[in-house]
Amino acid sequence: MQMAEKKMLSLVKGKHHFCFRYEAGEEKAVLDAMTEMVDRRELGFDWFDAAVLSHQLGEHLAKELKTYLPKKAA
Repeated sequence: MQMAEKKMLSLVKGKHHFCFRYEAGEEKAVLDAMTEMVDRRELGFDWFDAAVLSHQLGEHLAKELKTYLPKKAA
């Protein structure tokens, strides 16, 4: 049985380090967690931070999708 690869999103903002670890298929839960963190203003995590991390998430997804594309003929 193969273990799922853990993925990580990371943002350093001043003295804060925001880190999300997740497995493929859990992307919606990560986005939901970011939304909840924005709503908790005492955390200092804003919509710009969420945008930066969601961009990282999109890059991870694009990289993963490329593995499913057929190889180009030489």
